[in-house]
Amino acid sequence: MGDLKIGEQAISGHVYVRRKDSFASRLSKDLVKNKIIYLMALPVIAYYLIFDYGPMYGASIAFKDFSAMKGITGSPWVGFQNFSDFFKDVYFTRIVRNTLLLSVYNLIFGFPAPIILALLLNEVRKQLFKRFVQSVTYLPHFISVMVLCGLIVDFTSRNGIINDLLAFMGMERVTMLLKPELFRSIYVGSNIWQELGWGSIIYLAALAGIDQDLYEAATIDGAGRFKQMLHVTIPGIMPTVIILFILKMGSMMNVGFDKIFLLYNPLTYETSDVISTYVYRKGILEANYSFSAAVGLFNSIINFVLLVATNQFSKKVNETSLW
Repeated sequence: MGDLKIGEQAISGHVYVRRKDSFASRLSKDLVKNKIIYLMALPVIAYYLIFDYGPMYGASIAFKDFSAMKGITGSPWVGFQNFSDFFKDVYFTRIVRNTLLLSVYNLIFGFPAPIILALLLNEVRKQLFKRFVQSVTYLPHFISVMVLCGLIVDFTSRNGIINDLLAFMGMERVTMLLKPELFRSIYVGSNIWQELGWGSIIYLAALAGIDQDLYEAATIDGAGRFKQMLHVTIPGIMPTVIILFILKMGSMMNVGFDKIFLLYNPLTYETSDVISTYVYRKGILEANYSFSAAVGLFNSIINFVLLVATNQFSKKVNETSLW
């Protein structure tokens, strides 16, 4: 018999089994030992409990015929009736299609844009020019949505700068925001313009963490700048890209309400009306709170499913995941 084993201790020929502490016991010891740290974390925990987890109780109105006079507990239970009404709604196909298309276009064109900018800036050797480009591309992020939408309205108006350029090339002037077929291009393009520089910051930080010895080894092997980017730079930032892609998939159905609300109009509902604007009209303008809560809950469930599915797929393919 050995002198010491995992989970047991040999003393004078007898074996004493060491009991594993319970979770409550270990928690109480940790609370006493790290009480200052827990006190510092208390306001953050309280914030999330009060403002994030507490209001989740209100989501139950999605399963009720909610009345403000009766309250949440007094309103009658209707089960999945609100969800059934939403699926049968005449606008269901339109708003889901628009939401998915805007999200997919943002993912296809908007997600790679900051990565490309970061890779290009990484190859720039003139620091002054590099800082100038970074500053110019960062600035749109700090413009408020209201001001940004005002700029878009002015630029795309019949007498705006974009129409001036089109007229110069011999094309007809049009009020672009009144054309349903142009709304998605305007929305996605303005998103790229606004978030291009800001989104590249995290990729530039990831690029700064790549071991420079790898570039030296690639140079010795005869790799040029392009091959170094393919075989050193891109693989070096790939874990960051994957994590951000998973997070992006978790918000696929959350198309920006503010910008769409400020830019769309009844003439462009065909391509611009999305779930968030539909919820606003049903919940705020028509006071149909139960129905709008059901639509919002449906949207959140789809996002959750996409997040979990993408995370599991990433874990199986390249072992990089959020959890």
